[in-house]
Amino acid sequence: MGASARPARADAERGSAVVDFALVSVLVVVLALGVIQLALVLHVRTTLIDCAAEGARLAALHDGELDDGVARTEALIAGSLSPTYAQDVTARTSDDGGVATVEVDVTAPLPVLGLLGPGGVVTVTGRAVQEQ
Repeated sequence: MGASARPARADAERGSAVVDFALVSVLVVVLALGVIQLALVLHVRTTLIDCAAEGARLAALHDGELDDGVARTEALIAGSLSPTYAQDVTARTSDDGGVATVEVDVTAPLPVLGLLGPGGVVTVTGRAVQEQ
């Protein structure tokens, strides 16, 4: 049997591997970008929570002031992420079941399409027990 005696079915499927690769590679790239985006969002959220908690701990010290906690939170966010994430930081004291606490709230943009694309908003709170 020579090359001209190939079955017609083999000729009909010629080039289908290229199409399969193109279709599957698009799905794999979209999936990988989705995982990277999720990791970016979780990184930003976790970093904001950590910075807010650190600011609350500073403000909760015996001689600490709420403004010190806000300034520390803003400095940590600016150093970790970007100053644009530190534009809405507030601190307050509260009574949680008879325990005086300091709460630092951060409202920041949440990246939805990379760091440059459109985004949502996330609000996180850091808490610390106030020293007496």
